[in-house]
Amino acid sequence: MGSEDCTSDEKSGRKRIKKLEVMVADVIQETHDSTTLVFFTGNDRLDYKPGHFLTIDPHQFSALERFTAYLEDTKERKETARAYSLYSAPHERYLAITVKEERYVSGSTEYPPLLSPLLVRRTPVGARMVVTGFTGPYTLPDDIEERTDHLVHICAGSGSVPNLSILKHCLETGMNLRHTFIYGNKLWEDVIFADKLAELQGAHPDNLEVFHSLTREEDPGRYGDNVRSGRINESMIRELVNDPGAAEFFVCGPGITKWDKKRAKAEGEDPRPRFLESALEALSAMGIDKKKVHNESYG
Repeated sequence: MGSEDCTSDEKSGRKRIKKLEVMVADVIQETHDSTTLVFFTGNDRLDYKPGHFLTIDPHQFSALERFTAYLEDTKERKETARAYSLYSAPHERYLAITVKEERYVSGSTEYPPLLSPLLVRRTPVGARMVVTGFTGPYTLPDDIEERTDHLVHICAGSGSVPNLSILKHCLETGMNLRHTFIYGNKLWEDVIFADKLAELQGAHPDNLEVFHSLTREEDPGRYGDNVRSGRINESMIRELVNDPGAAEFFVCGPGITKWDKKRAKAEGEDPRPRFLESALEALSAMGIDKKKVHNESYG
């Protein structure tokens, strides 16, 4: 395994971006459509922050060559690298990402997904690939403990990945922060890291509360007292978060895509808000200062 510097700007204080040749050391199926890939890098320590992501270029996979070429011909542009949030935290001895498979839905998705189906379903232990890392603005401010003693994580789907990295880091390093983790999904079987979140709550009962919100489960209460029915909204946030004005919020999940905007424009309408826009609107309605809200979207 090795690494190659891609860009650096030490004078400006930016993180050095590197290409890393990695080997897949473990493949963990989290749910029916999400998988954690654990990478061996050959490096004892990797310089990244919880919440960072890495990127993977689809051109390196021979199994995708014909699909990549077709999409490039169709789009008339080169396929770009895909970004995946790190599930691992800097104190851990491994590097890991968790990938949720994107699906092609006729009339809703512009193009078939390229890379995520391969990573989720067809990546064996021992596979080698090149990843580029690490970057992204969705990280803890250096002065977070001076700003608040309460972090509220509001996530949906694989938006839990960077938040769990942040959560693990805070709990492991003994930061003076308590956490409320509110996690939305359709069904209980869709919940990534259900066991890990329960384990962390059991180990840190004074610092972590976990709540789940399920939109399509007929009897969500059978999964526990911390499971709610319906979408995450202003009413739910007010119920679960004590003194929200004193907290800082980390919101991550699906947001409006370019395809959503394109389709809405063709129909003469505004794009329908998705999870991220709805959550941010709820926080705005609650009067939460925008400086206290950190967000990242995918989709």
